[in-house]
Amino acid sequence: MSHADLIASLDVLEAGQSWTTDVIIIGAGPVGLFSVFELGLLDIKAHLVDILDKPGGQCAELYPEKPIYDIPAWPIISGSDLTDRLLEQIAPFGAKYHFNEMAVAIEKVEQDDGTIKWKLTTDQGTTIEARCIIIAAGGGSFQPKKPPIPGIDGFENLGAGKGVHYAVRKMEAFRGKRIVISGGGDSALDWTVNLANVAERITLVHRRDDFRAAPHTVAQMRQLVADGKMDLVIGQATALKGETGHNLEAITIEDNDGNELHIDADAFLPFFGLTMKLGPVAEFGLNLHENLIPVDTEKFETSTKQVFAIGDINYYPGKLKLILSGFHEAALMSQQAFRYVYPEKKLRFQYTTSSSELQKKMGVK
Repeated sequence: MSHADLIASLDVLEAGQSWTTDVIIIGAGPVGLFSVFELGLLDIKAHLVDILDKPGGQCAELYPEKPIYDIPAWPIISGSDLTDRLLEQIAPFGAKYHFNEMAVAIEKVEQDDGTIKWKLTTDQGTTIEARCIIIAAGGGSFQPKKPPIPGIDGFENLGAGKGVHYAVRKMEAFRGKRIVISGGGDSALDWTVNLANVAERITLVHRRDDFRAAPHTVAQMRQLVADGKMDLVIGQATALKGETGHNLEAITIEDNDGNELHIDADAFLPFFGLTMKLGPVAEFGLNLHENLIPVDTEKFETSTKQVFAIGDINYYPGKLKLILSGFHEAALMSQQAFRYVYPEKKLRFQYTTSSSELQKKMGVK
């Protein structure tokens, strides 16, 4: 199924309504999406809430075309393809989605039978009640660090391949463009190399001739310079030229000797890193450890019962911030969530390879 068809097939709910479900997942990145699969095998229904306008989290928003090499059984897969494969995998379980909404508050609701539910409220007035809340919000809300260039805001949001961009979502948008990339880390060097055969011309700007990126990528960049396929300028961007709000025409660079250079450009890509903001999750009343949520390693439950944290947002000794680790955490979390959603039922562990019951749930023929 194509990406467009997958997105069109999602059950996206209208904001401002009230809903009831088994569990709420805050974050629709890879780990949040895989949780739908693990929960679905246990007949647990889920609603996902994400501030972005689509599923995939950082993989879809920040590096959809950047290769990922450490997903089991996929020697190489892009962020967007990983998202699509996860959407295909969880399609049989009927998840509901709330996009462009931020979870701003959670509230404990005691039921008549003495059990507890949680009510989540979003910034759009949506409320959802569920037995469990699963926080899979990555590192929280990531915001790009902007270079201190006067008037830079006026060159943002000019359209595909034009003006200022803090992420590359579609490489084709930059085909035939004159691009200036600023930065010395992995993102700047990766996109310099990846866009070299797409752009009309690329100029990489960095304040010193020393880079923090992977040595192999730095070597690739230097070879492109040596072959005359791109330019490297040691200095920093100080001004943007063009009609504010309409088009970018050139970028002023001040080199380390104080000389000014004017480089014609259609697009400026500053990669100065990201600022992580935990956002309203910090106000949920959970114990925090350096802006992360401590959990146990048996259930990945937080200090508050029926509230879990999985993926990059959690903390425990030995934690590795890998998508792979988040998948493992989702599997163990789901076992404990079952006990809250179905306290009267006995949990039976089954293998998808041999259980006809699970295969029926997955739609396996």
